[in-house]
Parts: sequence; C-alpha cells; structure tokens
Amino acid sequence: MKGNSYKLFVKAFGSETRLDIIELLRKRSLSVSEIHRKLDLEQSRVSHNLKCLIDCGFVTSKKLGKKRMYSINKSTVSPILEAINRHVEKYHDHLVKCGVIEKEVK
Repeated sequence: MKGNSYKLFVKAFGSETRLDIIELLRKRSLSVSEIHRKLDLEQSRVSHNLKCLIDCGFVTSKKLGKKRMYSINKSTVSPILEAINRHVEKYHDHLVKCGVIEKEVK
C-alpha cells in the first residue's frame, strides 16, 4: 500500500504543469483564466491539472462572484515545499550531477 501511495503522490506532485501552477498559487489566489495567461497553457489543460491538484488535496477553490479562485492548501503544501527546499539546498550539486535524472529530464 505505501509503495503505491508514494508513487501516486510523486506522480500528482511531480508534473511540470502542476508544479508551475503550485508555484504561481504560492504567491496568491488566481482564477483559471489568470493561470492560463500567466503560464501560456490551454485553459482546458490548466483546468484538468487543477482538478488533479484539488482531488489530491494540494489546492482549494472558492467561488468569488462569477469567478472561482484557486489557492494552495497551505497546511498541506507549505510543509512539503519547505522540506523539498531544504533537500534541494543540501543536495543541489548531487541533483545536478545525477546522470540518471539528467537522462530522464531530456
């Protein structure tokens, strides 16, 4: 169970599009249209990825007038990002030199 759960978590959190959305939402709440414009992605792609982020508990939404505003779930995402930042700071050189990751990223 745990192994599969870890894989699901990494897959949900590890998408480049979803990480870009999370990074934007760290600064402030945004609508789908605002995210779509800022990331220069199709609105349907943004909506699809927001649904995943909401389903996984990383993002919340709130109706504000005619718009739906999206925000990161700070209680869930902030500790995760802080832990990732600590790891990246400590192991940055190792991550950059990792030949396996380098091949996967290209």
